[in-house]
This record gives sequence, structure tokens and C-alpha cells, in this order.
Amino acid sequence: MEEVLPPQTEDGAGFEPTRIRQLTVFMENRVGRLQTLVRAYESRGGQIMGLSVQTSADTGLVRLICSDTDLAREVLHAEGFSFSEQDVLAVELPAKSRQPLMTLCAALLAGELSILYSYPLLQRPGGPALVLYLDDSTLAARLLIKKGFRILGESDLKKDAS
Repeated sequence: MEEVLPPQTEDGAGFEPTRIRQLTVFMENRVGRLQTLVRAYESRGGQIMGLSVQTSADTGLVRLICSDTDLAREVLHAEGFSFSEQDVLAVELPAKSRQPLMTLCAALLAGELSILYSYPLLQRPGGPALVLYLDDSTLAARLLIKKGFRILGESDLKKDAS
């Protein structure tokens, strides 16, 4: 499917992809390892905008949305972290809606879409937002835009971090 562009983003003027980059870091489950990762990135001026941690006895999976994905990639390489990248959607939940999650789920259900995982963004002056990893992000973006949801772009994350 073709890329769907949002009607407008604050800085992207509608020419920005609807997806943002998520970095998934694979690390050993050791005390202080997450702090090492966060310190390495944030000491270089970046901000963690979204975070999800899953652990097992020996390993951890840390999903990150960063204010500057290029800088994060450099830091992860320099610090020796193993990671992969995925496209995800970041959706701002409407503040005026009494049931924003139900409205979001209903829009995705209409397209028979599954949320594979989700977690909140930590910082959003425009209100709460969710990171969504779906089975079809392009269709999801189209449906959510039609239902009045605002899809966030990379430029929105950089602006929010300043």
C-alpha cells in the first residue's frame, strides 16, 4: 500500500510520513543497564519520548521512541547495544472526547486491524498519545485520520523535546 500523509503536522506541513521510528534494544537483564542506555542518550541532548520494557530472567527488550532517532542510533552503536528499528504510529488522543480509547479501538475494529502492542508517549504538551504497532499501519493511519485523530510525525517529537 502507498504511504498515507496526514492532513497537517505542526512542522511537517503534511509532507511527513505517518510513521515514526521505534528502536528496539536487546540487552542483558542486569541492574543498571537501562540507566546506562538512558544516560548515554540523554547526556548527548536527546530525550526519551516513549518507553516500554519487557524482561525475562536473562534478557530485556526495551522499545524507545526518541526525540532524535539519528542521534539515538549513533549512541546505541557507540555504546555497543544491539537493536532493530520498526515503523510505528503515534496517535494523539483527543482531549475533548469522553472515551478516546473506545473511539480509537472502534476505528481500528472497523478496519479489522489488530494492535500487536501499544504504550504511551511520556511527553506530549498536546495531550496524551499512544504508540501503536499494528498489523497494517497504512490502513490504520487512513482510518484514524478519517475519524479525526492526529497522527504524530518525527518533527512533532523533536518540537516536544525542546
